[in-house]
Amino acid sequence: MTPAELLHAFARTRASLDGAEVTYWWSGDVYTWGPGEPHRRLFGFEGLNVARLTGDEETGGYRLLSREAAFYLDPLTREILDTWQDRPVVHVWNDPANQRLRPYPVPVTELGDQVCFSLEIPLAYPSPLPVAQYPAHSADDTYRALELFQFFAPAAALTTDAPSVPATMSWTRMSPWLPWMEQGQRPGGLTFHCRGRKLGSYAEVPERTRAYISAHHPEFARSPDKWTEPNETSWTYFRKLFPPRGAADETGAPAS
Repeated sequence: MTPAELLHAFARTRASLDGAEVTYWWSGDVYTWGPGEPHRRLFGFEGLNVARLTGDEETGGYRLLSREAAFYLDPLTREILDTWQDRPVVHVWNDPANQRLRPYPVPVTELGDQVCFSLEIPLAYPSPLPVAQYPAHSADDTYRALELFQFFAPAAALTTDAPSVPATMSWTRMSPWLPWMEQGQRPGGLTFHCRGRKLGSYAEVPERTRAYISAHHPEFARSPDKWTEPNETSWTYFRKLFPPRGAADETGAPAS
């Protein structure tokens, strides 16, 4: 397939060409890694992304408008955590979590009756949490992580004209320690290992999770109304919650 044809197939897998809202839900676990240390399952993890596609005249592709929420769980009971080691847990509230989907050769693997689209995203950019300002929360002035996505769609469905096709997905992420864990410059970090699927609607998200979102940030049940940037991340969200000493908050008032 040409890059344009690949993008068309992937867009139908990731979202819906008719602009309808699409919800992906996933579940998994978070493991520690570090030199000379055994790997430990530290948290359960559950999240969702609500997105819709619009055309992108600038690139000839699509804009994916989305919000993303995810929650750290007790690894055994799978309950949403409020604290960890007497520290408040800061869950994932990324608004927006937008993407531009351009015509490019998305890596594809044919797996019998399924097609797998693979996205491998290495990240390295100046950290929103410089060590000098956040010595207890940041290990490096450069944020480095690796995001590995796989989206699986039925091969037969991709031969139809349907604007959206059923899909499952997997996601692996290697990242530094989370800022709210207060690990400072300790070597190591976290590995997220999750799997999920495209739901028929947001109503199929587990009731416990929908109730938590409704009580805290009900807007995460919908995609954004318009394109905005930059994207929110766990690191930028943490900075908003805890501005560096002496910096101004979003109202312009100096932080204590």
